[in-house]
Amino acid sequence: MSTPDRQRCDWANSTPDYVSYHDDEWGVPLHGERELFERVSLEAFQSGLSWLTILRKRPGFRAAFADFDIDTVAGFDEHDVERLLADAGIVRNRLKIAATINNARAIREAVPEGLDELLWSFAPVSHPRPKRLGDVPATSPESAAMAKELKRRGLRFVGPTTAYAMMQATGMVDDHIATCWRATA
Repeated sequence: MSTPDRQRCDWANSTPDYVSYHDDEWGVPLHGERELFERVSLEAFQSGLSWLTILRKRPGFRAAFADFDIDTVAGFDEHDVERLLADAGIVRNRLKIAATINNARAIREAVPEGLDELLWSFAPVSHPRPKRLGDVPATSPESAAMAKELKRRGLRFVGPTTAYAMMQATGMVDDHIATCWRATA
């Protein structure tokens, strides 16, 4: 639960939406096929946009993409693409919509070990705590390796920066700055 008097990572202080996201979700270890498919998908939609836009549209994304059920999204067809392009509750970008559907299919066809196991296999054993926001990297060797492997398996919109943002959001790396109340040991 968010508390207003706590010291946070600088980026989290600009809106109540960010405060809540930072305090309750960002950097918390996340597991589950559906949950990680949602994060991979939302990070892809975020590419070139503000995360705040995606965060505020997340309920719309969940409704539009069947709560990110991989099998359901893998079965989407051209009628679904047209439905999604008309849905003001999401980011209406044909390439990103097509990539999300493609990614669900690729996960089903080329990730037999499961998305959770595959993604978490790239989590670094240790990761230095950033002292300030300027110390937080945009990519890492692990995110570059993850992106390369995901692309090899047929996923799209999964570059190293997108992969790193997903790693941060899902707790694979802990980039809460040293003075943040959420920073772990």
